Amino acid sequence: MEIAVEISKIIVNETVAQQVVVLKELQGQRRFFPMVIGMPEILAIDRRMKGVTYPRPLTHDLLANLIHEMGGILTKVVITDIRDHTFFANLVISQNGKEIKVDCRPSDAMALGVGLKIPFFVDETVFEKL
Repeated sequence: MEIAVEISKIIVNETVAQQVVVLKELQGQRRFFPMVIGMPEILAIDRRMKGVTYPRPLTHDLLANLIHEMGGILTKVVITDIRDHTFFANLVISQNGKEIKVDCRPSDAMALGVGLKIPFFVDETVFEKL
């Protein structure tokens, strides 16, 4: 079962390489968990959350444009698993009535998803493993 979550906070500390994004359950038990990600990824998430744009598309903008131009709609991001302290995710894209799941890093999925304002989910098994 997929549990709806939101980015509760991002913690940027420029003195270390690892940054933190906290995902929180929207309903139910209100569980939450931190994910450690890199500086470029946290800055991309922060930039897209704040709606900062540039004259030319950056990587996550490019991916959003590519999905759109190919007739797809990013419908959701799902954090699917955690193994050996590594999170896994899927972009779920609807194209011509078909659902396409694309394996990706959760940090990239979040950066793409926040810019498009699409929902985030976490598979129940991830909460059980934490």
